[in-house]
Amino acid sequence: MLIMKRLTALLLCLIMLLALAACSKDENGLRKVTLNEVTRSVFYAPLYVACSKGFFAEEGLEVDIVTGGGSDASMTALLSGEADAALMGPETGIYVTNQGKADHPMIIAQLTKRDGSFLLGREADDSFDFSKLKGKSIIAGRPGGMPYMTLLYVLRQHGLEPGSDVEVISNIQFNLMGGAFESGTGDYVTLFEPTASAFAAQGKGHIVTNMGLESGEVPYTTFMMRKDTIENEPGFAAAFVRAIYRAQKWVWAAGDEEVAYAMQSYFPDTDIATLSAVAKSYRATDSWTKVPTMTEDAFTRLQDILDGAGELAARIELSELVDNSFGEAAISEIG
Repeated sequence: MLIMKRLTALLLCLIMLLALAACSKDENGLRKVTLNEVTRSVFYAPLYVACSKGFFAEEGLEVDIVTGGGSDASMTALLSGEADAALMGPETGIYVTNQGKADHPMIIAQLTKRDGSFLLGREADDSFDFSKLKGKSIIAGRPGGMPYMTLLYVLRQHGLEPGSDVEVISNIQFNLMGGAFESGTGDYVTLFEPTASAFAAQGKGHIVTNMGLESGEVPYTTFMMRKDTIENEPGFAAAFVRAIYRAQKWVWAAGDEEVAYAMQSYFPDTDIATLSAVAKSYRATDSWTKVPTMTEDAFTRLQDILDGAGELAARIELSELVDNSFGEAAISEIG
């Protein structure tokens, strides 16, 4: 009995310590937040703007961004409690939900609405056509990831069957795709910015098409939080989404060079001219969402893509995975 009491007391202490750690504040009284991002990309510009322009700080948050290197790693960090929030593809949330986990994370905000990658070939091709991919190979990321599944969707839209008409290389880790292409693997590769532009500038590859324009609108990158975090700290979740929404509004109102300077500290090896050009490209293709909420139609299209890739165990309702309440509140408050 004494041992059980001591174990119970120890368990309670551990729970209290974890709670204190999760809600710890710095010397300025800001709530410390660990955010795990799937990869580092200009595609996520509004996130970096929320940090650099002080929108998180104004909401009482100090955000530390950790790069996971893949949606699986980001989801693991979120589920384990290593991260308070995570930025990753919404498909990962669908997979976890379909595993029957009642405590699966929830999507609280959407950041991007198109594939943010570009298709690069080994030769410049101003007259590129998808028919030229027949008999070729493409490094496409890993099965189950949005870059991979979106590529399959686009290929089929152009009458090409992956695996028979085109070899889709899917055994290379996401953050190693550029290096693999540079070393001679594949005829083509899909890369995000600023890597795509850097490869083109250095003659390592040539951008032939924008995958986002080819795929159409689809929820591509979202912010997720654990259910217990949302239930225990709704004020934190609301503050986080408000900061993101304010950054979204700022990005769409600012000039490309302003956006470039606002996120330069997150891309120290990329010059302002390149960051400005990339920001202009993503703006022109309407890649960034203007509001943090997700629509029913977009969620359906996402599941259509997963289904076409053979990765959808069962369809789920929007409300099972997406909590638009914080986004709706932010829009109502801020306008």
